[in-house]
Amino acid sequence: MCGIAGIVSATDAFSRESRDAALRMSERMRKRGPDGEGLWTAPGVVLAHRRLAILDLDPRSNQPMLTSDGRYAIVFNGEIYNFRDLRAELENAGSRFQTTSDTEVLLAMFAQEGERMLPKLRGMFALAIWDTQARELFLARDPYGIKPLYYSQTHSGIIFASQVKAIIASGLVPPEIEAAGMTGFYLWGSVPEPWTIFKNVFALPAGTWLRMRAGSEGYPVCWNDIGENWRLKDPASPANAVQAHVKRAMIDSVQAHLVSDVPVSVFLSGGVDSSVIAGLASQLGAKVEGITIGFEEFSAQNRDEVPVAAAIARHYNLPHHVRRVTRGEFDEDAPRILDAMDQPSIDGVNTWFASKAAAERGYKVVLSGVGGDELFRGYSYTRQIPRNVRLSKFVASLPGSRIALRTACNYLAQKRSHPKLKGVPQFMGSLEGAYFLKRGLFLPEELPELLGHETARIGLERLGGVTSTLSGAGGIDGVSAMCLLDSTIYLRNQLLRDSDWASMAHSLELRTPLVDAALLDTLKPYFATFSNGAGKTILADSPSKALPSEVIHRRKTGFGVPMEQWLMTANQNAWNEIPLLSSKGTPWARRWAKTVMDHSVNDSLGAVAPGIGAHAHVG
Repeated sequence: MCGIAGIVSATDAFSRESRDAALRMSERMRKRGPDGEGLWTAPGVVLAHRRLAILDLDPRSNQPMLTSDGRYAIVFNGEIYNFRDLRAELENAGSRFQTTSDTEVLLAMFAQEGERMLPKLRGMFALAIWDTQARELFLARDPYGIKPLYYSQTHSGIIFASQVKAIIASGLVPPEIEAAGMTGFYLWGSVPEPWTIFKNVFALPAGTWLRMRAGSEGYPVCWNDIGENWRLKDPASPANAVQAHVKRAMIDSVQAHLVSDVPVSVFLSGGVDSSVIAGLASQLGAKVEGITIGFEEFSAQNRDEVPVAAAIARHYNLPHHVRRVTRGEFDEDAPRILDAMDQPSIDGVNTWFASKAAAERGYKVVLSGVGGDELFRGYSYTRQIPRNVRLSKFVASLPGSRIALRTACNYLAQKRSHPKLKGVPQFMGSLEGAYFLKRGLFLPEELPELLGHETARIGLERLGGVTSTLSGAGGIDGVSAMCLLDSTIYLRNQLLRDSDWASMAHSLELRTPLVDAALLDTLKPYFATFSNGAGKTILADSPSKALPSEVIHRRKTGFGVPMEQWLMTANQNAWNEIPLLSSKGTPWARRWAKTVMDHSVNDSLGAVAPGIGAHAHVG
């Protein structure tokens, strides 16, 4: 796991400005790679790399790395879990290697196959390869979008990096706020791909590659659209056959994600997903330690993960470390959290503290259970939303129902502190609209109060409307549509992105056995069998030694942090200025979103970023 950056200049002349800019980007990403830094320059190009050494710890595997003939140079962030098999194939064809790293395998494959190599790769990756002969930059990203990659095309050339803040740190891209990015964040709680909150800085979309030359505009080419996996209409398979397939596929995925030359830990909550990963790792003979975070605010409640996680660790005879996090520590860490947050998000604080706990134990690698609900249909609303949409369409067909519904929803939104209820008449008529009501943060009509009328108008126009990013869900059954949207919106733009910045801020590589393109491809014929709660039951039966009953029958709580309690006692002055946020029952995520965005804007303008206590008057 690393940080990558580079600049392709408009001319071939050596540019000290480009070199210095690349060094500034590298320095901004120091936490992503404390084990080594590299810089390579050639006519018209500079590549920079920060290394977190996981495979082949020897300096011989440092990057940037070049082919023996000097034609191709690579900087790469991520892990290729099947690199040993790929290397064996290359060696059988005559290739020779100087390292035992996956980076050298990537370089050799690209030299032979170009972008045709991408479907062969199993892992998480964002890579950049410079072709010295063609004077061309090649960028690519994994299908799920686990690893981030951003780029900007300016009058002086092409700039790319693993972090948006690194591109801004180059000094070559003005930190001008992008209305679409801000609007998208307030709508969803995260910035929808390919936007960022800065003008002319874009995310390379997940599952795409891009060839670029200075002076000419390139366009991303999709090589793997994971959404296609939910557009299939497969009949349900016999349960016993599905169970066997899932068990084999899960063992294969966990085994692949254990490939490492350093010790591995696992985030251990009280849920099925992390418990299955811990159980399978134990079954495979891996020496992993469970890491659990606990909070006094959750003590003796169902949301307390510690007792159940401890039972899982005992059940599988795993070492177990519990890290308690207090309100005071949150207040102290908040400025660092906001600084590490590469793009604004209402989530990620949980992963920050879990990653901090793992790093304190000396780990560089951790396995996470993120993605299990999206793959195995674990969210109850995947069934509820399609039913609600059908009911909404029926109600809308009744005479006079629209006015009555609007009046009732407006009343309930005010009285019950559920402000999004006001959007029911507008959005509940489609799966995409209903999904927005479930996952969205603010309604479009509320944006002018946060952004001003003109910024909100421009932002919505540039986004293409509220549900523009949800296209493609229509035409398939409702449950599959929910899974598709969860995987390509919520998982991609929020959970995975937050997992990256929060873990890398602690120089920790977070791996996701349940977010794996190979696993997805293996299980797609059985998606219909995962409906009505059966998917998580099948997943729970994957380890040979069954999960403890308290895990299987425990009510789902999620990997939560007591943000509501931590923000509840905040000084109201920061939010009283905005009526939308001033009422006592305002959801905490809305107030936190304002704090996060204010910090992002102030930081981009070069303002001194105050701590959360000063900035949001918490404490």
